[in-house]
Amino acid sequence: MADPRFFSVAGPFTLARLAEVSGAELAPGTDPATEFFDVAPLDRAGARDVSFLDNRKYTDVFSTSKAGACIVSPELAERAPAGMALLVSRDPYRAYARVAQAFYPSLPPEPGVAPSATVDPSAKLAADCRVEHHAVVGAGAEIGHRCLIGPNAVIGAGVVLGDDCIVGANVTVSHAIIGSRVNLYPGVRIGQDGFGFAMGPQGHLKVPQLGRVVIGDDVEVGANTTIDRGAGPDTIIGSGCMIDNLVQIGHNVQMGRGCVIVAQSGISGSSHLGDFVAVGGQAGITGHLRLGTGARVAGQSGVMRDVDPGETVGGSPAVAMKDWLRQSAMLAKMVKKKG
Repeated sequence: MADPRFFSVAGPFTLARLAEVSGAELAPGTDPATEFFDVAPLDRAGARDVSFLDNRKYTDVFSTSKAGACIVSPELAERAPAGMALLVSRDPYRAYARVAQAFYPSLPPEPGVAPSATVDPSAKLAADCRVEHHAVVGAGAEIGHRCLIGPNAVIGAGVVLGDDCIVGANVTVSHAIIGSRVNLYPGVRIGQDGFGFAMGPQGHLKVPQLGRVVIGDDVEVGANTTIDRGAGPDTIIGSGCMIDNLVQIGHNVQMGRGCVIVAQSGISGSSHLGDFVAVGGQAGITGHLRLGTGARVAGQSGVMRDVDPGETVGGSPAVAMKDWLRQSAMLAKMVKKKG
């Protein structure tokens, strides 16, 4: 069970309801009226808990688990211990996510503005928003329904937030138009100046950054990530993107729908990422590149050329994955022979 000091569990739910929520099917012989009270890992679950199996490495743990119910793929269902109720799904992890959300739903914030918060009179806040202590909401800002503005957060002048957004503690947002159901984790910086200047022997001359950051719906931006505003065109983050902690996104970057950017990655200015691009941890993408729809970049790669749709690249400089693996294998052989 999750620590009740931090999480409130809902339920109980019947297996029939959990099957409906998750899209899974009940295995034959399962009593749909049986109630369950929580979710738990396979090795800690009890008779009234629901667990899941998504990785074959844990099949032995699954076979000896005390969980009362488990979400499992059809291929591994036969490894279940006697008496365990099964929710069978082709995508157990996604089904589990839905079940976990049912037990631990996101609740709207308690409306109100803390006494120490500062809200400009010209700002527009929906009546059901929450603004925490020492937060600042600037002139002309617009905050949608059920938004939570965390302590010490700063929402700059003219910023627009859609409905059901969460702005974490110490976040700063400026020059941004943000959609609904966007979660900005603590320490995020949105809309600061892009890194733009004209270099010269007389000194480097700052170029005014006159664009915005435009973020779609259902986006998450991890803790201490920074997204610079555009220099003239906007920096665009498409709907459904998931951005990890400590990521840097430069000015004029455009990301399509559903991109996944893992921690400590950097995307240089004016690069374009198509829909559902995945970038591994600590990867770097140089400026003015195009990564096609479905492209994938391995962790710690340095991308210095365009990447075709659906292509997977790795290494520094990044090359096609099969070439990178071949190079790595050859280097290992050379080192071994030398030794």
